[in-house]
Amino acid sequence: MSRALLVIAHGSRDPRHAATVHALTGRVRALRPGLRVETAFLDFNTPTVGQALSSLYLSGVREVVALPLLLTRAFHAKSDIPAALAESTSRLPGLSVRVADVLGPSPLLLTALERRLSEAGLTPADRATTAVVLASAGSTDPEAIAVIAETAREWRRTGWCAVRPAFASAALPRTEDAVRALRAEGFERVAVAPYVIAPGRLPDRIATGAEAAGADVVADVLGAAPELARLLLRRFDAAAAAPARLPALSA
Repeated sequence: MSRALLVIAHGSRDPRHAATVHALTGRVRALRPGLRVETAFLDFNTPTVGQALSSLYLSGVREVVALPLLLTRAFHAKSDIPAALAESTSRLPGLSVRVADVLGPSPLLLTALERRLSEAGLTPADRATTAVVLASAGSTDPEAIAVIAETAREWRRTGWCAVRPAFASAALPRTEDAVRALRAEGFERVAVAPYVIAPGRLPDRIATGAEAAGADVVADVLGAAPELARLLLRRFDAAAAAPARLPALSA
């Protein structure tokens, strides 16, 4: 097996984070049994990017698609991951690494959000009377903030009576403020949909803020939703078919 998919997650001290990432990559393996799928973490968990690439290399893999397990192109996608890949490939001669796009935006992510709201108790009949807070982890990157805002606008067009973005850190409004604002505008029901992949400190902050503000429904994180697994494979296929975009990553 000469080509592999390396899913690069952020990492967390919260053990639920790594468990969720591994559940997601396990679902990817089940969808495509012939593809080697490995996981690496930027911080807190192992293996690191360097450790994972070295292991793949020693097993004979010479082509890797590195996929950032991120919903937007912010600092980790623009700086941390390219730096980690460049450092590793510089000492692994003959290893070629292509970097896949981040996961968002994608219609599959909206479908996964719908799944989580449905699991939390909402039905199609609730759509026209429910306002939704799209609650992300947050970023200082203007591009990432703009993508979240556009995602909220796109989701609103599917029939929810309102969809507003909110952030757990780095940007405003906070989840609780968005919930209270929608209440003040007179919406009958307010639901919070965490736009995050795995549990951890910031997702917990989203849930706490939602409950403190009296949200009627608080959905779970995206987690190992089947839509995410299919999206990872779409990103892998697109990157594998494209020429290497970062020559510096090929030694």
